[in-house]
Amino acid sequence: MTREALDAAADALSAAGVEDARFDAEVMLAEATGWGRARLVAGAELPPAAARSFAEMVRRRLRREPVAYILGRKGFRGIELAVDPRVLIPRPETELLVELALELAPRRMLDVGTGSGAIALAVATELPECEVVATDASPAALEVARANAERLGLADRVVFHEGTLPPGGAKFDLVLANLPYVSEAEWPGLEPEVTEWEPRDALLAGPDGLDAVRNLLAADPPGRCLALEVGKGQADMVKTLLSEAGFEEIEVRKDLAGIERVVVGRRG
Repeated sequence: MTREALDAAADALSAAGVEDARFDAEVMLAEATGWGRARLVAGAELPPAAARSFAEMVRRRLRREPVAYILGRKGFRGIELAVDPRVLIPRPETELLVELALELAPRRMLDVGTGSGAIALAVATELPECEVVATDASPAALEVARANAERLGLADRVVFHEGTLPPGGAKFDLVLANLPYVSEAEWPGLEPEVTEWEPRDALLAGPDGLDAVRNLLAADPPGRCLALEVGKGQADMVKTLLSEAGFEEIEVRKDLAGIERVVVGRRG
């Protein structure tokens, strides 16, 4: 029965230290059966094929593999992105960067460190008049981003380049960057879902977590406005780095948890 399967899975996941164990079990069982939540909790008989699929998903989750990797997808601002261990799983706080783009409505926008393509593809979807360029230093990540663009029908709307900045010296109205910002000291304290499964190079950024920001600023990002997602407690230092790089009108935006999450700088 589905209820018994859910209870057993939730208990096992909770014992393994998984947060939101019941929710994760419901999501995976819904995937295995194709059923909605109401039918899952109603106590219907679990088909054998679905039971086997669910059991395998639970085994993977017990190893602390993220649910998004198990399912192979993650929702972000109304679009569904394919994700796997080549790319970070998009986080809700990153939507702040997309919201800034909607507010400023740039004609040309650059997304640095695009990963799965979440920011670039969301902006391309919500700002159809915007010319979007995206970069990533990881060829593997770009494979995922390009595949997502193709699947979403946005392959002709977003141009992808390998590296930090695109070639040719193009200028942009807005540069968005969700760069690595985890410090070496923070790394051991992160959940296994992060340290054992997500790409380390997309997370770690030196002793204070700001090496990637320094490298981007040293490369002189070609935009009148630059917005950076940052980690908890990093906003003041990033404001200083932006000021030293010639940016003015620097502001900080908080996420829904009240954490200073995005630092924005402008220049003439």
